[in-house]
Amino acid sequence: MSLPAAFVTVILIWSTTPLAIKWSALGVGFSFAVFSRMAIGVMLCTVLLAAFRVRVPLHRKALLAYAAGGLSMFIAMALTYWSSQFVSSGMIAVLFGLSPLITSLGAMLWLKEETLTPNKLAGMLMGVLGLFLVFRGGLGLGAGSGIGLIALFLAVVSQSLGLVWLKRIGDDSPPLAMTLGILVVALPLFFAGWWLIDGHVPVAVPERAVAATLYLGVFGSVLGFSLYYYLIKHMAAGRIALITLITPVMALLLGHGLNNEAVLPQVWLGTASIVFGLCLHRWGEQWFRLVAR
Repeated sequence: MSLPAAFVTVILIWSTTPLAIKWSALGVGFSFAVFSRMAIGVMLCTVLLAAFRVRVPLHRKALLAYAAGGLSMFIAMALTYWSSQFVSSGMIAVLFGLSPLITSLGAMLWLKEETLTPNKLAGMLMGVLGLFLVFRGGLGLGAGSGIGLIALFLAVVSQSLGLVWLKRIGDDSPPLAMTLGILVVALPLFFAGWWLIDGHVPVAVPERAVAATLYLGVFGSVLGFSLYYYLIKHMAAGRIALITLITPVMALLLGHGLNNEAVLPQVWLGTASIVFGLCLHRWGEQWFRLVAR
């Protein structure tokens, strides 16, 4: 798949993921929902790797990448699913929109991959302003929202620094093989979390929860993460994280239309700010050169 196609596909998957997370936990609990999603992902990855006869590399760099990605995935997903009990799907998407800033800072300090030029700084600030406006746009905050927001922020930090860590390791394993390796590392951690927190298999699972879990297992875990690791191999970490400047707005609209989550007019101002910040971060240097001429 071409990089632009992979980039757009990841945006579409990540835009629908927050709402699917909310739906997947209906009637089953967050710990069972996330464990089931990862178990489906492991099974599907195994079948696909066998069908395409792709070997899973087991050299030192690959094992290190699996461990880093698995630990990062467990922390990020466990905290995200737990916080989904207290905050809306739109809020999940909004806070994950902060990851470009964290990832870019991590890449500068850890990878020496890029410098913080004025246009990149301005773009990130515009993105943060847009996220603030979206936040002000009537996202419902109920009981437990404070601790939920803290957990979400830690999830964002885990995912962002995990991306930088994988870039630093620089493993060149096939994306699908890397996805399986990371899921295999994370799955026992998710199982342990479910066993300690709940430990009971639901007797009856709502149809919406089943559909959402299958969607997350197939698209969110396997296809989404495979394309995500494909992008990690071929794109700068800061640019990959820009995906999350687009997905919050799409996720907010989906949450409003399909889950009756409140979205006020400020969201449109936030949308404009986020899009402009994305463009400024990506093409600001070219614009400045044209103006200077």
